[in-house]
Amino acid sequence: MAGIFGPGTPAGSAAGPRRKAVLFDVDGTLIDSAYIHTLAWWQAFRQSDFDVPMAQIHRCVGMGGARLVDHLLPEGRDKAGDEEILSAHSGIFGTYWPSLRPFDGARELLAQCCESGLAVALASSAKDQDLKALRSSLSADAFIHAATSANDAEESKPEPDILIAALRAVELEADNAVYVGDAVWDVYAAARLGMPTIGLTSGGTSEAELREAGAVDVYSGPRELLDHLSDSAIGRLLAG
Repeated sequence: MAGIFGPGTPAGSAAGPRRKAVLFDVDGTLIDSAYIHTLAWWQAFRQSDFDVPMAQIHRCVGMGGARLVDHLLPEGRDKAGDEEILSAHSGIFGTYWPSLRPFDGARELLAQCCESGLAVALASSAKDQDLKALRSSLSADAFIHAATSANDAEESKPEPDILIAALRAVELEADNAVYVGDAVWDVYAAARLGMPTIGLTSGGTSEAELREAGAVDVYSGPRELLDHLSDSAIGRLLAG
């Protein structure tokens, strides 16, 4: 596959360092898992006798787990039980690993970015074991130069720690990168680094919300972004 500005070089070749990068969130952006996370959190909360509406949970998916729990549960609770909720969510989500599916065009989007000469990095709030399952479902490791998870960050989104770790992994600065995500937390995290974000509505957040948060472009999912790549912030990054 040729890059959108001419032939590119697949990951793993000896072409030398890449000077620009595209970072991707994974859950809800490349993999259709945002609502699976919502259900897993809902069940985990109920196991600890907290009745949190799914709509409220969904709006927080994309935060790190500890931040999500702290945001949704009462301040006066016994926080000693938070770790049990986090473990329950992880266990419940793990039962859905065999059902994980990439969005249409996700693998091809990563391939096109890679072969256009960009460093491609996954910058996810997922735990290591979940990220491995997500990557297995994606089947695109040949086009991915680096991947960071919650284990690589002290603070989760909307703090930018995970994005900083991903940029370090590909040895680039934020002004030479674009982020692709599906949640307002993705947009907020990238904005703190001055990095533009392309928003995808595939995770269930509306175009209006993503644009209000600061997304420079919004598409319905990986396929639409791929179809309009040269007109997007990724295309502008390559042309700059």
